[in-house]
Amino acid sequence: MPCTIRPLRATDEADWRRLWTGYLEFYKTSVPEAVYVSTFARLLGDDARDFNCLVAEVDGKMVGLTHYLSHRHAWKIEEVIYLQDLYVDPAVRGTGAGRALIEAVYAVADAAGTPAVYWLTQDFNTQARQLYDRIAQVTPFIRYNRKL
Repeated sequence: MPCTIRPLRATDEADWRRLWTGYLEFYKTSVPEAVYVSTFARLLGDDARDFNCLVAEVDGKMVGLTHYLSHRHAWKIEEVIYLQDLYVDPAVRGTGAGRALIEAVYAVADAAGTPAVYWLTQDFNTQARQLYDRIAQVTPFIRYNRKL
């Protein structure tokens, strides 16, 4: 099933919300309306510090998204890219849309001279990890979050 990868557009808000809500629900979380509004505005903004968004379309229908950002790294001169969110509609999983989104982020990184791309996932995300194991290298790092 061929898919097209393109940048997010202002007219994509409803489809973007549907997909990002699916992503958040997969991880059993939610965000307030103000976060939806702020995140969408940032994704479309021109501040280099903000996230970017690429979407996958099949037959003109948005079926996936990825949010990513470039940032400085203390161990490198060049920046690195953090792929924060990746989601593909369950109806089209296994068709190559997820891989196409990741490879599009890789292409953005290569074009910017920032070849390092990294992301996190939950250990229970078995289907996605099968893809990740084919196109990336798992690391031994363990994530910690501040206790509040």
